[in-house]
Amino acid sequence: MCLTLLYTKVSFGLVSVHSSKKFEDSYHDKRRKRLICDNCKKWFYTKTDLLTHISDCTRGNIYKSDISDKRFSQARNLKKNIRPHTELKSYKCYVCDRGFSLSGNLKSHMRTHTGEKPFACDLCDKKFYRKRDLKRHTRIHTGEKPYKCDVCNREFFDAPTLKVHMRTHTGDKPYACDLCDKRFNKTGDLKRHTRTHTGEKPYKCDVCHREFSLAANLKIHMRTHTKDKPYKCDFCEKLFSFTGNFKRHERTHT
Repeated sequence: MCLTLLYTKVSFGLVSVHSSKKFEDSYHDKRRKRLICDNCKKWFYTKTDLLTHISDCTRGNIYKSDISDKRFSQARNLKKNIRPHTELKSYKCYVCDRGFSLSGNLKSHMRTHTGEKPFACDLCDKKFYRKRDLKRHTRIHTGEKPYKCDVCNREFFDAPTLKVHMRTHTGDKPYACDLCDKRFNKTGDLKRHTRTHTGEKPYKCDVCHREFSLAANLKIHMRTHTKDKPYKCDFCEKLFSFTGNFKRHERTHT
């Protein structure tokens, strides 16, 4: 007999959410009266023990949403995940008219208009609109990288960055340019590319007012004013402001 929890459809509104199929094949060994985890083949005598184990075995994420493919350790978190897709967005921002299904989300959103940043980092002077943004930022100081790529084992500070990284393995490029046939795996890359069509140069030098399409180009340009020379020759210790000049100089030694 199959475990009820693993087969139960958790319904909210018209949407039916199923647990991960990976564990639907857990089965009951009638002969020995034991329950077996299909993921690691460990066995247990009670459903409670098995379900506790499955929570650990799957890193706690035993509830899966059919809508977003995300997994959760608790049913209430699953319900929160599907609510934006199944419920009316009854909480509306009076400034920009954007709607939210949760009052807490509206409250967080309003801070983008008021400028309020109640969550402060104890290790630097940065402040944030949302608690989760502070938590993600804190990892920069602690070095914690809890999100790991299953393909190349590279580690990341947050889940969104890991998601973007995975596209380098899958080849997925969901962001398409409306003006040509190029596609990109990151929104930032698409935005930068679009400027090659529009001619937009949003980055301006405060010293000479020259404009640039990329922040990186402005940073390099600023060295002409600051005289900063970050590139040092290993042979003669001569310093350079730009990589091009540095590489040309290195060739004189070879």
